[in-house]
Amino acid sequence: MIFYPQERIGLFIDGSNLYAAARALGFDIDYKRLLDLFAQKGQLIRAFYYTALIEDQEYSPIRPLVDWLDYNGYTMVTKPTKEFTDAAGRRKIKGNMDIELAIDVMEMAQHLDHVVIFSGDGDFRRLVDAVQRKGVRVTVVSTVKSNPPMVADELRRQADNFIELTELEGTIARRVQQRRDDDHPDLGDIDDHPVHPDLDDIDFD
Repeated sequence: MIFYPQERIGLFIDGSNLYAAARALGFDIDYKRLLDLFAQKGQLIRAFYYTALIEDQEYSPIRPLVDWLDYNGYTMVTKPTKEFTDAAGRRKIKGNMDIELAIDVMEMAQHLDHVVIFSGDGDFRRLVDAVQRKGVRVTVVSTVKSNPPMVADELRRQADNFIELTELEGTIARRVQQRRDDDHPDLGDIDDHPVHPDLDDIDFD
């Protein structure tokens, strides 16, 4: 990773995309360790986390994670999912956060030297280009090790740096003991955070 101590760093995490990438690689993200890692690389100004919430449910499976992140150094950006019926009559739930992420990157660019985007979505290539023309360096974190690869080739080429998620696994993965503790909450650390729930039913595209 190419970072400089004097750099002002901003993290922009597409929650569903990062979750899908880590799951495809077979590990869970420890968001405290992730924050600590980048705080050591420079001056961490802000860490944004983007996710859609199903608000009409009595209990949202992602709410515990959202609350934990909100209390532990992340700036949460959420919005309600939208439900619709497709042409085949199937119920679909949509929860895309691309616009919110792009707006925040553009607004924060003047306060940052280095933007780190946790997403492999090729739609962000134009955003990366625009931010680079403001003099900001951009790193993309995703993976080419999954099948299929989670990062679009055009986004990877546009970024100043690409960090392969598998290279961070040893630093940001949840430890085995943490997973065991989660299975037995009475034995776990009360400060431990929940993992991102399975969101297969939501279309984030």
